[in-house]
Parts: sequence; C-alpha cells; structure tokens
Amino acid sequence: MQLHQLKPQHKRKTRKRIGRGGKRGTYSGRGQKGQKSRAGASFKPVIRGFIKRYPKLRGYRFNPISSKPVVINLSVLEKEFNDQETVNPETLIKKGIVDKIKGKIPKIKILGQGELTKSLSFENCLVSEKAKEKIKKAKGNV
Repeated sequence: MQLHQLKPQHKRKTRKRIGRGGKRGTYSGRGQKGQKSRAGASFKPVIRGFIKRYPKLRGYRFNPISSKPVVINLSVLEKEFNDQETVNPETLIKKGIVDKIKGKIPKIKILGQGELTKSLSFENCLVSEKAKEKIKKAKGNV
C-alpha cells in the first residue's frame, strides 16, 4: 500500500457557512462589530423624528387667524387728501397709500398720530379713540 492509496474511514467534515447573505465571505458586507453588523439592526429615518416633534393642530374645523388691519396715521391723510374728501379703502388704494393683499382690499385702521386740519369723512375704516377725537375736532365724519 502506498500513500496515494490511503482513504479516510470517516466522511469529510462539511465546511462551516460563514456570514450568510450571498457570496461575500465572513462578514457578508456588514463590516465588523457594532450595531449595524447585528441581526435586526434598523435605523429610523431622521426626518420621521422631526415630524413627530412638531405640534399638531387638533381637528379640522379651526379658523385661520384673521389678518391684522393696515395701519395709517392722520399725518399721512393730512398730506394726501384734500378738504371734504371721503376716506375709504378704495380711495386709499387709488392714491397708492395702501396696496391690495393677495388681490383683496385689506381692512384699514386709522390711528391718531399727527394733526388733522381738513374735514374728511371716513367709511369702512376702523378708527382709534384718539383719531376720532381729532377728526371731530377738524369737523369730519366717522
């Protein structure tokens, strides 16, 4: 009997399957150690955390906050308007004192800063108490 004629008496040991997940060897493309290399490791998308942190509006019947009125002082009206004219949102837009907001005529509030000598009549405007006094003193209508 010669060396090349020798045969084992037991079966060959099957090779240990390492890593799993395709033909990638020991670590199967997972690198070494750490959370990412473990089974069942999954990371949540970052954006989800931000979405969850935002305060949510409850229900669907909430009313949007009404827009604040455009503020105009009496000193501006003194310069722009003549005696006996009417002051309303339309005339203010025509004179270029106020601009439309999203194609709509805004609410307007008259404040009492400055002096008024002309008698003006006011329509469709909110007027402060101080402004009312000055307008009536100048013989105007509110």
